[in-house]
Amino acid sequence: METYKILVLNFGSTSTKMAVFENEKCLWVENFTPGTEEYPKFKTIKEHQAFAKELIPKQLEKLGLTLEDIDVFAARGGAQVFIESGAYKINQVMFDDTDRFGGDSHPGKLATRICFEYGRDYNKPAFMINGPSVDEYQDVARMTGLPEIYRQSRIHALNQKEIGYRYAAQTGKKYQDLNLLILHLGGGISVTAHDHGRMIDSNDIIEGEGPMTPTRAGTLPTLPLARLCYSEDYPTFMDLMLKLIKKGGLMAHLGTDDVREVEKMIADGDEYAGMVLDTMVYQIAKTAGEMAVALKGRVDQIIYTGGIAKGSYVTDKLDEYLGWIAPSTKIPGEFEMEALAAGCLRVLSGEEEAKEYTGVDVWTGFDYLAGYDKHVGQ
Repeated sequence: METYKILVLNFGSTSTKMAVFENEKCLWVENFTPGTEEYPKFKTIKEHQAFAKELIPKQLEKLGLTLEDIDVFAARGGAQVFIESGAYKINQVMFDDTDRFGGDSHPGKLATRICFEYGRDYNKPAFMINGPSVDEYQDVARMTGLPEIYRQSRIHALNQKEIGYRYAAQTGKKYQDLNLLILHLGGGISVTAHDHGRMIDSNDIIEGEGPMTPTRAGTLPTLPLARLCYSEDYPTFMDLMLKLIKKGGLMAHLGTDDVREVEKMIADGDEYAGMVLDTMVYQIAKTAGEMAVALKGRVDQIIYTGGIAKGSYVTDKLDEYLGWIAPSTKIPGEFEMEALAAGCLRVLSGEEEAKEYTGVDVWTGFDYLAGYDKHVGQ
């Protein structure tokens, strides 16, 4: 394969990551924390984008590089419709959708916007790889007990897919030939059934499904939750939403979202901390059991990834629950930057073909309310 220099951009709400790869080799990576003197916070996307576009060339200068030296631009996606997995050319439609979706302050769309402009200005390819809106669900995974609500795919898609590819490479197999149960264990937790290269079911990490996590409440009993909606403790939707997705889980019970701190509490004899963490593990295991059912029990490997997988407390206890399903492997940490570079290389090597972004949701196939009207009536 030829040698390519790849600029990788990954903007999030709590970090801004930049890297340069020479094929698979990382030449430089930087993780900026918004809200610091080095990298301030911004009220609008335009302000943030202008700052980032000034900063990037300065960072490249430290490597003796300019933007002209970059062969490929790779973006962690954001603000797109639901799409198939894979690499997408960042085209005008995708760029325009970053205005349509995501508001004027969330930075998730910035990598897409900046890479599009760099690709256009320097006549180089720009790709978005396995964005957060990847949707490969089977239809039976979408329906709920209410025709007004259906389940949508919101997963740690980038890292989930990369872990699948990495495990396959380690074992001399193809990702598309395996059934994998991948547990991304971090501030958010996604437990996903990979059926021969497709993520056919998972828990929704944004809308509030699955196990509680360090910061998220997870699935709750329906009517008690409805009562909270009408309680004086949560007078607005935003108050309750923040409790559910930012201040729930370990944070709600123990005042910390750091599993290492909770493990220290347990070691110091805090029985309540032990009960809380063990409950989180139990809920993760139950969700994994659901995903094993989605794979009809045919699971080649269970894989633990994410920051929590760096420790052993959670994964050892998960093995106690899940060992009967399949053997497990740990690939701790997250590999988003490597995944973005690897996705570009699969296209450049001819292993995959880049897709064209159309701005149309990949799944529009079932009108629940029309079905309800037909069978039940208006």
